[in-house]
Amino acid sequence: MLGLPDGTRACLFDLDGVLTDTASVHAAAWKQMFDEFLRARADRSGERFRPFDISADYGRYVDGRPRLEGTATFLRSRGVELPMGCPDDPPAADTIYGLSTRKNDLVQEKIQTDGVDVYPGSVRYLDAVRGAGLHIAVVSSSANAGQVLDAAGLATYIDLRVDGLVAKERGLQGKPAPDTFLAAAADLGVKPAEAVVFEDALAGVEAGRAGRFGAVVGVNRLDQAAALHAHGADVVVDDLADLLERTP
Repeated sequence: MLGLPDGTRACLFDLDGVLTDTASVHAAAWKQMFDEFLRARADRSGERFRPFDISADYGRYVDGRPRLEGTATFLRSRGVELPMGCPDDPPAADTIYGLSTRKNDLVQEKIQTDGVDVYPGSVRYLDAVRGAGLHIAVVSSSANAGQVLDAAGLATYIDLRVDGLVAKERGLQGKPAPDTFLAAAADLGVKPAEAVVFEDALAGVEAGRAGRFGAVVGVNRLDQAAALHAHGADVVVDDLADLLERTP
């Protein structure tokens, strides 16, 4: 009934874009932060201002990646190299840490102001997974995962959370490395082959494939079904509830 391989004992869900519609919040925050930085840089240099394009840039450079890596990866795509700086850099600092902090502040502001939308199909699927007695973990690059789960009313579904804060504490590499997913499986006491990864981000799908999990489910929120398959998804659905009608 869950559309999962036989022997599955755990489901490892990305959060933003899989369970909650916070991917749109993150995308808007990335765009605001990068556009402000790029516009100021263009004004100083006289170069043409090229805004951050959510359709072209979000999925390719920042979605699913740790915040610092996403900041640096996008800037490199525009030929911009900034100093890393340090964790206590203020949001106004033109460093990787400063811009990343600015983006995080914008996300928290938008969550507090607008709240968090939950995909109804994802709630249906979580209910079915819990009813089947499987372990449920959230594996997210975000440092705001706990706040989002509480705001969305989903915390009671979750047995384990491995997020950006946990990754930093434990020295785990972020997606597309499989470390955070592997850590979640180990913490739940299951083998990778007994766990299924659910991801909407290309970097997350790559992480699932690299970890050799029982299956990788791509959730097509950004009209990139072909890319999700190409990066390693075994199956791609538009909504998690679609799996309830599917046989593995």
